[in-house]
Amino acid sequence: MGGCAGSRRRLLDSEGEETAPEPRSPLLDRPGALWKNAVGFWLLGLCNNFSYVVMLSAAHDILSRQRASGNQSHVDPDPAPTTHNSSSRFDCNSVSTAAVLLADILPTLVIKLLAPLGLHLLPYSPRVLVSGLCCAGSFILVAFSHSVGTSLCGVVLASISSGLGEVTFLSLTAFYPRAVISWWSSGTGGAGLLGALSYLGLTQAGLSPQHTLLSMLGIPALLLASYFFLLTSPEPQDPGGEEEAETSARQPLIGSEAPEAKPASSPNLSLWERWTVFKGLLWYIVPLVLVYFAEYFINQGLMSDEHREFAMAAACISDTLGISLSGLLALPLHDFLCHLS
Repeated sequence: MGGCAGSRRRLLDSEGEETAPEPRSPLLDRPGALWKNAVGFWLLGLCNNFSYVVMLSAAHDILSRQRASGNQSHVDPDPAPTTHNSSSRFDCNSVSTAAVLLADILPTLVIKLLAPLGLHLLPYSPRVLVSGLCCAGSFILVAFSHSVGTSLCGVVLASISSGLGEVTFLSLTAFYPRAVISWWSSGTGGAGLLGALSYLGLTQAGLSPQHTLLSMLGIPALLLASYFFLLTSPEPQDPGGEEEAETSARQPLIGSEAPEAKPASSPNLSLWERWTVFKGLLWYIVPLVLVYFAEYFINQGLMSDEHREFAMAAACISDTLGISLSGLLALPLHDFLCHLS
């Protein structure tokens, strides 16, 4: 089986005319294909969120470094803090680390807001290429920057890469077995752990922030390799392309009657229909907004040593308490919903 991009290119010839698809046995190499797709989406999730996590991990370095024209190849793993605000007892930068957070998230927000309006018109392969190039550009720009402004531009590139990649790869899961969504989610979770640990580990080992970021250029290369060479052809193999492939996937397996016309897909929804669907999703969106707001806002908490040990031990009750309360509330809610007529 070829890669995703190759399979799509085979659907249309160079003149735009339809060509017959290559015959494929449904059971041919199915176990191997399942594992390739699972590993592929795990790596895509990992690589897609990796630069986003690294930029947040490097936020303090991005804002506190006073870069000279040359960069040292070695830094003190435990440097004395440079306090920019002498009137504060905290180790503060002249600019809050929230600036990095906003540069790392606002472009993603814009992409996700605009994606339903026309991103589907752009094929998957160019989207993945742009995502990979932006990821590589973010590491290079931040590594070689001499000012906070330039570094923040690099963080914006990381956000574009992450946002565009997330919308693209989640849409791509529609053409694969449902299990790949779990693998994708696992990969994004792994990025949070591996991204932060890799930056911390390399800088603590004595590598400069610049060389640490440059050493991560293999991540965008791995993202592109996972998409173009690891993923197998999508399940539906219809000569009409992705739109017809989705229709084929929804056709009944048994029956000689002609398939019904495909229901209106999201590109054909009116603005009112989109708003109606969105209102129904607010029950899920609002709680997630509150969770992530609290999770990232707490990063601004400052404690610079005598209170830190107790604070870390006491704050860890928050996630356990929240999960416990949700479980207690879910019991009566489940019974209530199940008894609705």
